[in-house]
Amino acid sequence: MARKRKPQPGPYLLSVKYLRDQVPDAKRYPHKLPAFRDFNELEIHPNVTFFVGENGSGKSTLIEAMAVAAGLNPEGGTFNFAFSTRESHSDLYQYLRLSKSLISIEQAFFLRAESFFNLGTEIERLDKEPGSAIPIIHSYGGISLHEQSHGESFFALFKNRLKEPGLYFLDEPESALSPTRQLQFLVILNDYITKGAQFIIATHSPILLAYPRSKIFLLDAEGIRETPYQETEHYKVTRGFLNNTNRSLEELFKEEVDERSA
Repeated sequence: MARKRKPQPGPYLLSVKYLRDQVPDAKRYPHKLPAFRDFNELEIHPNVTFFVGENGSGKSTLIEAMAVAAGLNPEGGTFNFAFSTRESHSDLYQYLRLSKSLISIEQAFFLRAESFFNLGTEIERLDKEPGSAIPIIHSYGGISLHEQSHGESFFALFKNRLKEPGLYFLDEPESALSPTRQLQFLVILNDYITKGAQFIIATHSPILLAYPRSKIFLLDAEGIRETPYQETEHYKVTRGFLNNTNRSLEELFKEEVDERSA
């Protein structure tokens, strides 16, 4: 029996190009978003590429489109998942072209926080099918993702499923993690990157954004542009609040009173 070949270390993605001239209606969502107005091409970091921005800026939409363009299921999982509970992804993936290296992508995963429950359900369904070989859940730690807390199931995924070199898309992985768990996630992330994994991550977490071997792209009304960690709003707001908590709270509450009095 032939031995399974181990995935080669990355990087796998080099850049992503937006084929704006092929979009039939630029006034339709998500193409009308300000961040995509002047978006042409982004160079992907060989280790970690972060997308940040306010809610509605398009960061999750972009990472989802990149994952689908890479051949992954819109609701999450590996290349082998094809389930669908509700068609909610945009058509942006049709107008993205991923520039890949000569290294073939044998391992990939898309974590979409809002549909992670559906992924757990699909794993249980597949493992109950007659004739199933090794249960899929073994690749996720051996315990049903529904029999753990949200944070524990996320961490089971990080520790068990993303071990090998591969391409991994993570949409807001911090959503179920405490600050301590986020720090632990950075350790896991660094270990996997050392082994040759490549990550594309959409996040709000100033803790995750601190990872040094990375590139941060900010999506806002001015478009998409690379931004130093210390210049992100996530860093500035968090640092300002922690350095002067009482004054920050006083200003926040004063603004609320002023708005009610207006």
